Amino acid sequence: MSFENWQEQLRRGGLEFAVLLTLSGSSRYGLDIIRHLEESTDLVVNEGTVYPLLARLAQQGILDTEWVADEGPHPRKYYRLTKPGRARLDAMKQHWDSFSRKLDTLARQSEKNS
Repeated sequence: MSFENWQEQLRRGGLEFAVLLTLSGSSRYGLDIIRHLEESTDLVVNEGTVYPLLARLAQQGILDTEWVADEGPHPRKYYRLTKPGRARLDAMKQHWDSFSRKLDTLARQSEKNS
């Protein structure tokens, strides 16, 4: 596997977590989610990646959706975490904390051995 392929797999693997984190504070529409990710993290994502993910999470009951028609020229579909969505996000945070600590430990050990 090339380094670029590894980076892409890592990014894709973290995208669901990033989207749920983005929705943890308030509901957002799809393009707002994309903009937030790009502005807050430099994660460059496109609609063809995010919208299928949002649809899958909504189908799984992780997200609720609501069409809002009075905020612009076209109705916008807003996404928000459900109770099971918050539970998944909490579990993902715990797993991430544990996983990242383990990798940090290995990285520090590697630096000492270099």
